[in-house]
Amino acid sequence: MPSTSLPRNDPAQYDQLADHWWRHDGEFAALHWLAASRAERIPPAPSPDAVLVDLACGGGLMGPHVDRLGYRHVGVDIGLSGLVLARDHGVLPVLGSVLEVPLADGCADVVVAGEILEHVADHAGVLAECARLLKPGGTLVIDALAAGRLSVLINVHLLERLPGGPPKNLHDPALFVDRAQLLAAADRLGLDLELVGLRPSLRDAVAWRLGRRSMVRMKPIRSTAVVFAGYGRKR
Repeated sequence: MPSTSLPRNDPAQYDQLADHWWRHDGEFAALHWLAASRAERIPPAPSPDAVLVDLACGGGLMGPHVDRLGYRHVGVDIGLSGLVLARDHGVLPVLGSVLEVPLADGCADVVVAGEILEHVADHAGVLAECARLLKPGGTLVIDALAAGRLSVLINVHLLERLPGGPPKNLHDPALFVDRAQLLAAADRLGLDLELVGLRPSLRDAVAWRLGRRSMVRMKPIRSTAVVFAGYGRKR
């Protein structure tokens, strides 16, 4: 478990939990579920040199999915321990901030920004980098935690106490994402973005808890008030 003496949203927690990245029953179990969900909305690579840029790639959990889809997988993160693991799983690692990505304009056919918006204050700045990196017509896939009392109640006060939920103190509710502001920023940046709510399959979650499944399917729902995904393209 991470040190509870660290402040909320401290990136050092990821270094403390580095050995959990690839454990399906570890502290990052739900990130495996979300990675599989993202992959469902990414089209197969249109050419052998097509590039997918994975912002805040962590330990590279998107790696097997991106390999199957046929992209060159570039992962960007500020955490060295995660990037080492990502490299071991087929990701080309790049050390850098999601607000100043050290990659060229228009280099990506796909940009994935999973579970990062709720860890930074400048949500529009992350979207601006996504838009800059994407080729016209390129695919954007994001997921994040929504701002609001219900989201804080579930994602912080409830899930931080349950197996498969986020580690304690990993999130700062003050950084949770205002969906209306996010959509407005996306439109200004030339991104057509649709938001969809997500929740884990309850049947799968019970089977996972009993050790009968290694993965839990994320199901789309109408409400985006707790966890949501965004699917879009650059105009």
